[in-house]
Amino acid sequence: MVKKVNMDPLNFESRPSLRHPVLVLAFAGWSDAGASATTATRYLSEQLIAAKFASIDPEEFYDFSIQRPLVRLHEGQRQIQWPSYDFYHGAGIGVQRDFVFGIGAEPHLRWKGFSEAIVRIVREANIELVVTLGAYLDEVLYTRPVDPKLIAELDLLPSRYQGPTGIVGILSDAFRRMAMTNVSLWAALPHYLPASPNPRGALALVLRFNQWIGLRVDTGPLERAAAEFQNKINEAVSGDSNLSAFVRELKKREFEQ
Repeated sequence: MVKKVNMDPLNFESRPSLRHPVLVLAFAGWSDAGASATTATRYLSEQLIAAKFASIDPEEFYDFSIQRPLVRLHEGQRQIQWPSYDFYHGAGIGVQRDFVFGIGAEPHLRWKGFSEAIVRIVREANIELVVTLGAYLDEVLYTRPVDPKLIAELDLLPSRYQGPTGIVGILSDAFRRMAMTNVSLWAALPHYLPASPNPRGALALVLRFNQWIGLRVDTGPLERAAAEFQNKINEAVSGDSNLSAFVRELKKREFEQ
């Protein structure tokens, strides 16, 4: 009988030496309303000129009939771009520590194996703190600033939520079991305006993360994108009588509380 050999799903291109590293994770899909979390993480990565150093092989974890590979043209040649989960590292600005960013889609399959691969990144990169970014749809006013909530073991009471969870919840449990400090930062976005990407949500996450961790990155481009997005939302609401009526009712309920 031939014994099946499981290939290592974690591929390292390099093994950087990092200073007091923080791992920031975001996953497209269930925990990424308006693509806010992945947009914020990618923006931070680009601002720190982060370099890719590792990836998780998609073969075991993604259903390619759900998230299909893309065909790209490069110098006239067709190339296949497979779904993946990639890791980048960059030096912090204004803080004496480095950052690792994990960006990609929530896996469809084998969540335990996927979580084990990320736990390996935590151990082998000597990560000192893990931050997961997320966004969800809620009944909030679109005119109010997005105010992300920081959920930390030491700062707030544990979540009382019971029910279905995403890969972020699975990873939080894995980090807790290994005694790794893990913080989640979540932004609530208006469910009646489910546009994607939503740069307002991404900007709010970046600003709160910067403020909390002490990172200094230029948010100008994201602020301009958020302002333009807000103008489009204002036009959409003013041009839709049903939507305008719903927003007025929402404001009334908020005032009465």
